[in-house]
Amino acid sequence: MNFQEISRQLRKNGHKVTPQRMAIIQTVLGSTELLTPSSIFEKVKKTDPGVGEVTVYRTLNILESLGMVCVVHTDEKTHSYISCPTEHHDHLICSDCGKVVNFTHCDLGTLEKRLTAESGFNINDHRLDFYGRCEKCDRKQCKAKTPAEIRTHRESCH
Repeated sequence: MNFQEISRQLRKNGHKVTPQRMAIIQTVLGSTELLTPSSIFEKVKKTDPGVGEVTVYRTLNILESLGMVCVVHTDEKTHSYISCPTEHHDHLICSDCGKVVNFTHCDLGTLEKRLTAESGFNINDHRLDFYGRCEKCDRKQCKAKTPAEIRTHRESCH
């Protein structure tokens, strides 16, 4: 989604398009890594010292409500944000470096039907996050081990 479309979407939903808000949007949507509100604030403050922390939080809430960012819960007990593709997707999250890979086409139809039958819930959406180590971090971890430790590590993980 380009900035013209984002501006149009913001206005359409009754939100102001300010330079501070656009700087926040550019920071979040231009990143491929998870960003906490405080890391977004620090990055945006470098280019726009007048931006306030409250503006960051408000903008993130707006972006989330419009489906432009995803909230990811991390081990640090804080919310992190990443840009969101338009189609339904789920996440693979590296617990070492924070890299997020979106994936689509998770086939949970059978599970959803069973859960609906067992619980009476009318399920209309889901969020699925897998945590582990990305290939790069896994290789880095394995380099610190002996060959025997690597075999044991891979056997226990895969």
